[in-house]
Amino acid sequence: MVYVHLATGFEEIEALTIVDLLRRANIEVQTVSITGEKRVVGTHGVPVEADILYEEADYENCQMIVLPGGLPGAEHLGNHEGLTSHIRCFAENGKYLAAICAAPMVFGAQGVLEGKKATIYPGMEELLKGARPQSDLVVEDGTVITSRGPATAMPFALKLVEILKGKEVSSQLEQDLLWNLR
Repeated sequence: MVYVHLATGFEEIEALTIVDLLRRANIEVQTVSITGEKRVVGTHGVPVEADILYEEADYENCQMIVLPGGLPGAEHLGNHEGLTSHIRCFAENGKYLAAICAAPMVFGAQGVLEGKKATIYPGMEELLKGARPQSDLVVEDGTVITSRGPATAMPFALKLVEILKGKEVSSQLEQDLLWNLR
C-alpha cells in the first residue's frame, strides 16, 4: 500500500499524477486526508475526495509515504504530528519516503535527509536540512525519493513505479502514456 497525503493547499498536478500512474501500474494506492474531512481543496481550488482519513490509515501495511507539494499544503503536512512521527519511523526502518516540490522540506525538518542527496522546488534548498542539494528532476538516495515541482510530477511518478514494480513496468507505462515521445 502507498499513501499519498493530502492537506489543504496541496499541488493538484503532483498528487493526482502520482495516484493516476501508480493505479495504472496496478499499485495499491490511497489518498489520505490529514484535515479531518475527506474533501480536501488544492492550492488552485480543485476539490478532491480522499480515499481515507489519516485516522483510518494502517501504516504497518504501508510501504511508501508520499507527500505532494504545494503551499500551504506542504506546511500543513509538516505540522501534522502523527504524520511526521510516521515519517521518522519509516526513515528509521528503511521504508520508502517520497516527496515533491516544497514537500521535501518536511523530510528536512524531520532530520531524515542527513547526508542524503535530495532536491526541492528551486530557491527552497535551505529547507533540505542536512541534505546534499541536487538539481536533478528526480533524486533517489536509498529509500528517499525527491523531486522538484509540478512539471516533474510525471518522471517522479514513473520513478515510484520503477521502484515498486520494476523498470520494465515503468518503461511500458512510459510508452503507453507517450511520455517516451518527449
